[in-house]
Amino acid sequence: MFNDGWEKQDARAAARIGAVIGVPARANMLAALAGGQALTATELALHAGVTAQTASSHLKKMSDLNLIVVEKQGRHRYYRLSDARVADALEPLAHLLPDQPVVHRKPSKLLQELRESRMCYDHLAGVLGVAVADALKERGYITEDDKDFHPTDAGLGFFTDLGIDFEDLRTKRRHLARRCLDWSERRPHVGGALGAAIADTFIMNGWVERIADTRKVVLTGVGQAALADRLGIG
Repeated sequence: MFNDGWEKQDARAAARIGAVIGVPARANMLAALAGGQALTATELALHAGVTAQTASSHLKKMSDLNLIVVEKQGRHRYYRLSDARVADALEPLAHLLPDQPVVHRKPSKLLQELRESRMCYDHLAGVLGVAVADALKERGYITEDDKDFHPTDAGLGFFTDLGIDFEDLRTKRRHLARRCLDWSERRPHVGGALGAAIADTFIMNGWVERIADTRKVVLTGVGQAALADRLGIG
């Protein structure tokens, strides 16, 4: 049974958030920002399929609810998600709906590429992200419960060798290692502060490269060799 606190506070919050993100144009804008990059109002209008004036109205509503923030650089204004917690909250919503039949006979090239490897805000997702999570579990570097992954002692050593500072991660205002159910693979990838640190390390080491203006990432030849050696991903 729900308590009075949920009915009076959480229900109101759920209704406000649902009213804002339930509009297709706004949902498309949030999806575009879920890759972690900042975009202009014009770019977001194109993603949403609306005019610039309409986009401005949508952006204000999401900004008022602190789902997004705007940064000014010279003449330009760039919008991004307010922080990683917004992405962490939005990603699982796709799993509340039952699987729908495929409308198109063939998946679009972009969707197929995003499925294979993409950024989920600031961490790796798609086939690559799930493969990394599976390998970390198989090697005993992480365990899991219903909500989170938990680094083991062996895992702490492995991540430290990668150059990840766990003391720093524990100070961040988010889950350490969220068990983020991948919308395309229907299995979890590593989110939270640890997921972001893994992605940053892979990018810094040249193991993956981000494709400009998209959520897509590409596993490089150096990355293939590194993941095969360190995690047995072939």
